[in-house]
Amino acid sequence: MTENTDVVVIGGGYAGVMAANRLTQRGDVTVTLINPRPSFVHRVRLHQLVGGSDDAVVDYREVLGERVRLMVDTVTRIGAAEGNVTLASGGTVGYDYLVYAVGSGSAEPRVPGADEFAYPIATLEEAGLLRPVLDAAPATAAVTVVGAGPTGIETAAELAEAGRTVTLLCGGGLGPYLHPRGRRSVARRLTKLGVTVLDGPDTKVTAVTRDAVQLSGGRELPSAVTIWTAGFGVPDLAARSGLSTDALGRLLTDETLTSVDDVRIVAAGDSAAPSDLPLRMSCQAAMPLGARAADTVLSRIAGEQPTPLNQAFAAHCISLGRRDGIFQFAHSHDVALWFHIDGRPGAKLKELVCKGIVKHMADEAGKPGSYRLHRVSGSGRRRQLLQAGRGEAPATAERTV
Repeated sequence: MTENTDVVVIGGGYAGVMAANRLTQRGDVTVTLINPRPSFVHRVRLHQLVGGSDDAVVDYREVLGERVRLMVDTVTRIGAAEGNVTLASGGTVGYDYLVYAVGSGSAEPRVPGADEFAYPIATLEEAGLLRPVLDAAPATAAVTVVGAGPTGIETAAELAEAGRTVTLLCGGGLGPYLHPRGRRSVARRLTKLGVTVLDGPDTKVTAVTRDAVQLSGGRELPSAVTIWTAGFGVPDLAARSGLSTDALGRLLTDETLTSVDDVRIVAAGDSAAPSDLPLRMSCQAAMPLGARAADTVLSRIAGEQPTPLNQAFAAHCISLGRRDGIFQFAHSHDVALWFHIDGRPGAKLKELVCKGIVKHMADEAGKPGSYRLHRVSGSGRRRQLLQAGRGEAPATAERTV
């Protein structure tokens, strides 16, 4: 008689759902997904929740396989020695293997007044708190968005398109990831929408008050609503549980995503730090990492050697309101190329990507093992970095544009 294997997945985001669905390939594997919310949060649409054009949630019945048991609860501790997790509601759940996919949230701002007067939007709950604040504010009220990464750009554009008076504080450069050509395109669209973009070294926020923000250059800007999008952090569950983490708190793993402390624990998504060289926090990385984590667990169950990480990136897409966007192509090692698609076609591509994310998860739920993007050949850049870290002679470096 075949012995059953119990796998617990902590976190029901992009990585966790992909991993949980994929693990059901084997009939002798029981999968339990533990998540604090009863619905899937489509995080790439949270700026739309803030702007009022989407609720940013998807019913788990649309994306989660029938054989995955969903537990709506929060894990407060991982007992690696005992092989179980402790729940906030009381009790424990045992496991043979654990997939750690707790995701990311807002980084704690180290700016006076930001905790009290600024609104982060990295989670469903945070975005939900901001929505009524914006609804109650006069249409002419000054809205300040702090942080000019994708979330900040998308939020500023969404609100400006809705008629809000928006200032985007870059704290440095606009869209640091973008190629200069793509950055100029984004800047033009923001200007057309009426967003005031302040960039450069003097635009770092040094303090936030109820009705203003202070900048490093000494300037003070009126701000009825201040939205904080600068940086992401991860839950401290791994560290609290005595597992090895990087400086940010991501679980340290090898290249198969296996914890450096315990072969039964595998990480995926924003909360994973493979070889202490974590990938960019993004949905684009999370789903392939979720698939890779599941494959690692399935390989170990089968008594086989897991395949190492081989991540490939393709592009970076940003919406600029509902009618415009940019699709920034990239090298497989996640460096922006000169080529991009903007305007209305860029918006359509971004929307196609957002819908495609849900479809990928739904397809894996219906046919576990069908997802293949994590097996697309990546660049040699990661291998070079790993070799350099180990003191090995790297191969010839790729030319970066």
